[in-house]
Amino acid sequence: MKLSRYKKVCVITGCRADYGILKKLIGKIRQHPKLKLQLIATGTHLSKKYGYTVSEIYQDGFKVDKIIKIIGKKNNSLNLLNSSSKVLKGYANSFKELKPDLVLLLGDRYEIFCAAYASVIFGIPIAHLHGGEITQNSYDDFFRHSISKLSQIHFVATEIYKKRVIQLGETPKNIYNVGSISLENISDNIFLNKEKLESKLKIKFEKKSLLITLHPETLNREAIKKQCKVFLRTLSSLKNTTLIFTMPNSDINSSQIETQIKQFCKKQKNAFFFKSLGRKVYFSCIKTVDAVIGNSSSGIIEVPSLKKPSIDIGKRQHGRVRARSVLSCEFSKSSILKSIKTIYSKNFLNKVKNFENPYYKKNSIKRIIEIINRSKLNGIKGKIFFDIKF
Repeated sequence: MKLSRYKKVCVITGCRADYGILKKLIGKIRQHPKLKLQLIATGTHLSKKYGYTVSEIYQDGFKVDKIIKIIGKKNNSLNLLNSSSKVLKGYANSFKELKPDLVLLLGDRYEIFCAAYASVIFGIPIAHLHGGEITQNSYDDFFRHSISKLSQIHFVATEIYKKRVIQLGETPKNIYNVGSISLENISDNIFLNKEKLESKLKIKFEKKSLLITLHPETLNREAIKKQCKVFLRTLSSLKNTTLIFTMPNSDINSSQIETQIKQFCKKQKNAFFFKSLGRKVYFSCIKTVDAVIGNSSSGIIEVPSLKKPSIDIGKRQHGRVRARSVLSCEFSKSSILKSIKTIYSKNFLNKVKNFENPYYKKNSIKRIIEIINRSKLNGIKGKIFFDIKF
């Protein structure tokens, strides 16, 4: 049988967040002479409500080989399961036609878990990024660890995460600590200054400013409405502060957060809501504002590399390795205000500039490309459970 001159690498992106992280890696795969890029877009990329961010992929000059529409009108359990069935059918049809040699997945979303399941059924090896991480109060943990168990190649972001994937029974020789590739995107970014941001976003930065992203704690659904209410009431007490909100993700009950934030922004002249800022504007905002606040993974993984403090609220991100520039607080007015007071203290701000980001490693993307290129994919389809000696 004649061997193909290249490996077909199918990258799947389901939202603005994972595409922003994957963008440079996607480009490097496309440029490599022995790799052939295949790209599938699904999830909130195809939703107008979330900014129809598939347009950003086209603007970056990438060809999208397959589009799988799945997002319904409501964020609830029934819709998530219906969406899962739709995306599975979409992956089945896509894999049947594209016949990839390797599927590359990032993270812990349900549509990414479905891609892993479909890949196993089709006998396609999986390379998984950001395995071994913990987010204690969301169902992302279930999906992330399951994807790791379905994958053959693991690109983890810290040594602790590597040990955790080994603990899941994965063979150490197939686990690579490459850091977070997201941080290479930051170094390549051309930042907009405050004046250009004001013009582009049609806002005015006051003396102080915060960038805010709040997602639901999906294992604590009953508290979502109350948590958001407390958070917004606390922010309303801040003086001379511009508040820039980005859209919550499509998790169950995220619409409760979205509704409250939109109502808040209508009442508060200093508050602004955006469906999607795009990576360039998002990173530029981080560089411009005083701090990032909320419970997004970006505040933990990316913000420290921009030498800005971040405040992580609640338990959604509990368990993740974090830089010392990341403060943790509860969903209470006193706890939030205490953290905000800390990030404005000169002593803390001076330290932030010297804190190291535990997710940074040099040449992350180059290492991933080299590993994918040299991997003998036919030999890794089968797996054994790696036992730890107790």
